[in-house]
Amino acid sequence: QALRQISQRTISTASRRQFENRVSENQKLFQEDNGLPVHLKGGAKDSLLYRTTAGLTVFGTMYALYYLLMSSMPKKP
Repeated sequence: QALRQISQRTISTASRRQFENRVSENQKLFQEDNGLPVHLKGGAKDSLLYRTTAGLTVFGTMYALYYLLMSSMPKKP
């Protein structure tokens, strides 16, 4: 019984909170014709995430190719 009261209280207080609707602001930002690709329109954080992901991808590809090359060589006695 007590658990049900706690869960109902949590749900009812969570639904009362009003968050500011910022959809129209984001639509203006992402539809603006500024020559940037959509994955970089979020600013510096998007740019950092993109460059980090690209760097890790290049590093991972090079490491995989290196390891494949080393694995294909016969072992020296």
